[in-house]
Amino acid sequence: MALIRCDFYSEALEVSTSMTVLLPGQARSQIGIEGHAGDAAPPVLYLLHGLTDDDTAWTRYTSIERYAAAKGLAVVMPQVHRSFYADERHGMKFWTFLSEELPAVVKSFFNVSTAREDTFVAGLSMGGYGAFKWALRQPERFAAAASLSGALDTAYMYEHDKRAHITVLMERVFGGRPGEGDDLLDLVKAAPKDLPQLLLRCGTEDHLLVHNERFVEAARSGGVEIDAEFGPGEHEWGYWDTQIQQVLDRLPIKR
Repeated sequence: MALIRCDFYSEALEVSTSMTVLLPGQARSQIGIEGHAGDAAPPVLYLLHGLTDDDTAWTRYTSIERYAAAKGLAVVMPQVHRSFYADERHGMKFWTFLSEELPAVVKSFFNVSTAREDTFVAGLSMGGYGAFKWALRQPERFAAAASLSGALDTAYMYEHDKRAHITVLMERVFGGRPGEGDDLLDLVKAAPKDLPQLLLRCGTEDHLLVHNERFVEAARSGGVEIDAEFGPGEHEWGYWDTQIQQVLDRLPIKR
């Protein structure tokens, strides 16, 4: 794999930003690394970070590079700060950056597939929210989407989490209670039929467990099929390192 730290200017954000990118290689003679790069443009996973992380977190705290190499999968990890992947009410347009600008920038910089069947999105915590929001609002873009320990019910967070920093965050990002386009439970209940495959994993000791249970309930009440599993685990990197391997095994990678 090639590990690339890419700094570039974002028109949507009106500021320079960064992303970390993994690109597959053959690695035929590298000891301990299995490469499966082909001649065609590789499939791509957009892998989203959590509230207190940045675009380097997945490569620092998991072995995503090794796991992706075995799949011949490119991985794009953008930086969005504490934005909840939203066009912030009092800040910058991170949803516009993610959903419109980023795929175009990736296409212009790197030789990766843009076909729906080759494109996936996943994330943890805030990134799980971002992954499902992207998949629900632009289902035609993805073959599959995965959330690990996702902060999936932002309306519930607004109503029940009265910690000062969460109240400030909700006001800055959403202007209070998340509304249309930002409330995943509303989105999944009204989702179109042709959704990507949805995968959800959350630990039973995770403080966001209720978010995930409520999302699964909303999805099933709306007739949306979801591959959801709950098991022992907390909100920590050991759990996510294990679960991202299972997610990669479930992705419908055709190469």
